[in-house]
Amino acid sequence: MENGGNHIKRCLIRACFTLPSDEQEWILEPLCFPEQPATDIGTNSSSHHDMEVVTCVLCSHSAPLSEKDRLLKHLVLVHKLVIADVKLIADFPKYMEYWKNRISEQPITDFCSVIKTNSQGPVEKQEHYFLLCDVLPEDRVLREHLQQKRLEEILEQQQRERDDDSFQRICMFCNDEFNGNRSSLLNHMAREHSFSVGLPDNIVYCVEFLDHLQSKLDNLQCLYCEKTFRDKTTLKDHMRKKQHRRINGNNSEYDCFYIINYLELGKTWEEVQSEDDREMEDEDDDWSDWQAHPVCAVCLFCEQQSESMEKIYTHMEETHGFDLHKLKTELNLRFYQQVKLVNYIRREIHQCRCYGCQEKFGSKPEVIRHVMEAGHVMQLPETSTWDQPQYYFPTYENDALLCALSDSDSESEHTGPWRDVPVIAEDISNLKVLKQTSVLSHLLKNTDSSS
Repeated sequence: MENGGNHIKRCLIRACFTLPSDEQEWILEPLCFPEQPATDIGTNSSSHHDMEVVTCVLCSHSAPLSEKDRLLKHLVLVHKLVIADVKLIADFPKYMEYWKNRISEQPITDFCSVIKTNSQGPVEKQEHYFLLCDVLPEDRVLREHLQQKRLEEILEQQQRERDDDSFQRICMFCNDEFNGNRSSLLNHMAREHSFSVGLPDNIVYCVEFLDHLQSKLDNLQCLYCEKTFRDKTTLKDHMRKKQHRRINGNNSEYDCFYIINYLELGKTWEEVQSEDDREMEDEDDDWSDWQAHPVCAVCLFCEQQSESMEKIYTHMEETHGFDLHKLKTELNLRFYQQVKLVNYIRREIHQCRCYGCQEKFGSKPEVIRHVMEAGHVMQLPETSTWDQPQYYFPTYENDALLCALSDSDSESEHTGPWRDVPVIAEDISNLKVLKQTSVLSHLLKNTDSSS
């Protein structure tokens, strides 16, 4: 399997779980610095769909589809099974039903990659986890089949809505009532109220969409900035003056109402649109007004954020006495070791535990106060404590601080202790070298099967 190891590595990162350092505390999903919460693409708001019961692939345990996370937690805790990219599975109940039948016929190891945790620790503390992902051709075909079936259902639903002449609704912004086809109301809101949600033919589950928007307005919430106001008059004036008569395109709550989000497996409308744009050749394109979206790094010890990595480093050193550059130099930390160290510190602080002495506290402010007062800011435990494979995975999946890490400083690039060490790319055809050098050698078992 060409580049199979790298594909599995990416699936591991997207599998949305980190492994415990002890048996009592678990982080089953990567944390995330405050951001707009995501919703599953490909699910509508019908309550009967949410109440559909899903059964575990390895036992009789079951849960409603609306409590899918509880079932995924059961799979990890009880069966050590992780399903990668769950949010990209178009029909989760059908997916689980299929694999329940297949696993009843053959051993689970025939379908899953095996991951060994704490590989450098004592044998009694090592555990094996199973990863089910689309690296397996059978899984990939199943996901594509479910996606295609879902797309056919969505297109049929859209066609029914196009042909429906029984639509009846009052405009959200005035008292005009519209009967017949949904397009009359949507075109009215765009023309008379400058509120456009796109072409009617691009929308599906239109009634649910309008109900969702109406609910926000009833709760005195702006549809664009999503701030809440004290009364309808204030909300109306705000949306008019700020030109907020539009929906927030970054809010994924709306993804399930647009056909384009169902077209390609694992791609949102923004990704599909960007691919279409790249295919259009225009020699006169002017990129002078291009503005990159800023990425803010967050301090390890407080909520301080900055778009400049150097400012964050300076802040941590001056405010908290933490010098990551110094630790990197003194301990000769390579890139992946820096990644593991940052993830380890993030995780220990999140769990209200001092990373230096392992003392547990009741809250995050308490542990930060202890770290500062006890002088444990630059005190690290034995390397074997944090230099473990589970810390390859980010504690916060949008941790921009990880993007600022580097192998070496410019001034020591040619004089450091690693100047004579050859650098070998992981994407090479020599699998023996790959096994010896790749980080996957600590995580994957029986990698010969990918050759």
